[in-house]
Amino acid sequence: MNTQIKMSKQLTLDLLANGYYRKQREPGTLKRSIDAVDGEARRDFDINPYSYALNSSRTMDPDEYYTRNYAPFNIKNELDNNFIDINDICMKFQTELKWKPLRTLELGALAAITYKTVTREHNVKESSNQAEAYRAMPDAVVRQNNPWLYTDPDNPYDLPISILPSGGIYQKSDNKMLSTDFRFTASWNEVFNDTHIVNLFGGSEVSAIDRQHNFFNGWGLQYDKGEIPFYVYQFFKKSVEDNTDYYSISKTRGRSAAFFANANYSFAGKYVFNGTYRYEGNNRLGRSRKARWLPTWNVSGAWNAHEESFFESLKPVLSHLSLRASYSLTADVGPQWVSNATIVMKNYKPYRPFTSIQETGMQIESIANEELTYEKKHELNIGLSTGFLDNRINVEFDWFSRKNYDLIGPIYVSGVGGAVTKWANVADMKSSGVELSITTKNIRKKDFSWETNFIFTHVTTEVTDLKAKADINDMVHNNGFTTVGYPHRALFSFKFNGLNEQGFPIITDQDGNLTSDGKSINFQSQDLSNLVYEGPNEPTTYGSLGNIFKYKGFRLNLYVTYSYGNVVRLDPAFSSAYSDLFAMSREFQNRWMAPGDETKTDVPVILSKRQVAENDAFSRLYSAYNYSTARTAKGDFIRMKEISLSYDFPKSWIAPLKINDLSLKLQATNLFLIYYDKNLNGQDPEFVNSGGVAMKMPKQFTMTLKLGI
Repeated sequence: MNTQIKMSKQLTLDLLANGYYRKQREPGTLKRSIDAVDGEARRDFDINPYSYALNSSRTMDPDEYYTRNYAPFNIKNELDNNFIDINDICMKFQTELKWKPLRTLELGALAAITYKTVTREHNVKESSNQAEAYRAMPDAVVRQNNPWLYTDPDNPYDLPISILPSGGIYQKSDNKMLSTDFRFTASWNEVFNDTHIVNLFGGSEVSAIDRQHNFFNGWGLQYDKGEIPFYVYQFFKKSVEDNTDYYSISKTRGRSAAFFANANYSFAGKYVFNGTYRYEGNNRLGRSRKARWLPTWNVSGAWNAHEESFFESLKPVLSHLSLRASYSLTADVGPQWVSNATIVMKNYKPYRPFTSIQETGMQIESIANEELTYEKKHELNIGLSTGFLDNRINVEFDWFSRKNYDLIGPIYVSGVGGAVTKWANVADMKSSGVELSITTKNIRKKDFSWETNFIFTHVTTEVTDLKAKADINDMVHNNGFTTVGYPHRALFSFKFNGLNEQGFPIITDQDGNLTSDGKSINFQSQDLSNLVYEGPNEPTTYGSLGNIFKYKGFRLNLYVTYSYGNVVRLDPAFSSAYSDLFAMSREFQNRWMAPGDETKTDVPVILSKRQVAENDAFSRLYSAYNYSTARTAKGDFIRMKEISLSYDFPKSWIAPLKINDLSLKLQATNLFLIYYDKNLNGQDPEFVNSGGVAMKMPKQFTMTLKLGI
């Protein structure tokens, strides 16, 4: 709802209210963890449909139950009995009062309040594999090996027992936000002699953002028996021993204030100058005045050459020409979770092996950083806008150079203050690029037209300073990491040196030595000198090409996107051991099978059970192979992003029906890749399979009927 009330000629009141409600269900999934020793990304009870379809054997009956986590498993049953319900509600109310005491002066006051809550309810019903795994103990062998059973440390000789003898698991997470904003402004606009245009604007604003996160772990909820909880005391005993919480509350409070001013001057529409200044403070940053308060600014100018008298002689070859430039300092308070202006002390539960000797303690959660300040960016931008042949061809071009500094991240400290890491301004980065947009009106006839839009963007980044250190785990995983002298998301790999005579991959370890047994590989090493730089994880060049054809009431849109300049990590398909439930890609057809194959293939051997039993370091070796130079591909692609056809029915057809507008549109998106690197082996270059609820971009077909009465 948007309402404007004119209380008088000088006084206006604007009332705005909007809101939405979103309900969504997604597969139940747990957080991913990285095995720091083996380097593998793991997710317990993963039921992501895409991952399951990709990795499950096609010989399995989709209606049959198989054993997984020592319990019966069927993907259809699991999706019906292990899911997350998301309820998202947001409401905003805003009122703005504008008073114009003079013709050239306007005063304004704005107040706004926003409330948002997101509730996630993870329902793990009693017949799900996850719930059944907690009580799977059909015989002594399973009982001794099932990691989801509980062994009482007070009675080490007792058999493991189930802490979920009945029911399922209900986990609820609430995220609430209440935001209030108040702004006071004044603007003055005047034109002198129809030549000099002056606009002045200034004001101040204060805002408050309160956030609260609540978590509750409901154990033993009997979904099929009236939703009555049934739990045993050993659940709480185990939680105490594991130092975990069955409920938690976390609150944060953000406060900011700012003062700002803007001045704009234009001379005869030819020369335009603009300046902006903002002075802002935020309570999330350091206590020192120079850290918490920061002035930011922007200066810019433009020359509209088409307003000059000499430009008439350039027409119609040149239709218009504008040159512009700007230089600015902008800033950001950094990640939302970072706030250590003062020392943060919290109670905690020290680990004790027995519940009878539990106690509470106090510790330093984060040490103070009085100098923590804004992430800053200097940017220089130079651009032009021009048109040719009566605006049949329009060109927009921009070149920019950016210097980011005081970027916030974790840093290792001595530990004297009670913590080994803290958040600080640890990095600097520079970037530059060009952006080009060309629009051409190729054909303009009475009943037919053809228009083309081309967009080209090229961006490069380089980290120039970094005080934090990363380990090999950070550098080789899918999303890449950062180090000095490389792009801010650079992808590194172990060097792959082929296969040995037994079909084992030969990997260069962190010390530069060749290994084919994996025993010397250390994923936690911070020595990155022997890793191979593959390239940036993000594309350096991207854009689109669109063609729009119109014939009478028909409109055909062909839209293509493209991207290149980055590298992609292939899915980690290889392991030291596989089960019969695992689906093997066609790459395994080319695996090493007999001596001599090492000269013909880079795909390692499938290990025997005896080989795995004799060397548990093979898991590290095959994980290093997944993150080696043999498992990357170029991310270059050209995609047919959209094809749409619409038809506007003639007015003469619909007027007798008392219809103002009637149109029909058929649209298809993400249809296919026109070009991609064959080494991707069918993997989508834009999709990062992070498990959980990650899904490949689907093909979508939409029909839209628009009716106006």
